[in-house]
Amino acid sequence: MTLHRKMLADLGVLAGLAGFTIWYLLDAWKASASAENLILIVPIAAIVLLLCMLDLFTQLKKGVTDDHRNREPVASILPVMGLFAAYVLSLEWLGFDLGTVLFVGGFLLLQGERSWVWVLGYSLCFGFLVALFFANMLPYPMPMALLPTDY
Repeated sequence: MTLHRKMLADLGVLAGLAGFTIWYLLDAWKASASAENLILIVPIAAIVLLLCMLDLFTQLKKGVTDDHRNREPVASILPVMGLFAAYVLSLEWLGFDLGTVLFVGGFLLLQGERSWVWVLGYSLCFGFLVALFFANMLPYPMPMALLPTDY
């Protein structure tokens, strides 16, 4: 079986994900081995590691596929990475609600969506629903620009 550079990159991402998951699990265990601390971490870590192993075996069985040969170059994803970095860095002063709406709209435009009705409608609905969900689920206040922060 021959390995393609892009296949090696996929396997590297899998190894990195599995390594980070194991490190996080061991760090959480070291911090507190109580069931209250590990009740979500252990099942999620087990699922992630199982999926990593499944994907590893699947990739090794299939070998190099057309997906590996025809993949876009890394330069094509740099605008999305830059948009995501700007999103994360701007959340504190822009607000989670407005930042999410702008990120989703920008992402849709970068992916080639040209219908402004679709871009505005989807980004507004998705952005505000995500902001409301996290504002209600997280135990600390989220910075918001347009939505009220007292839930």
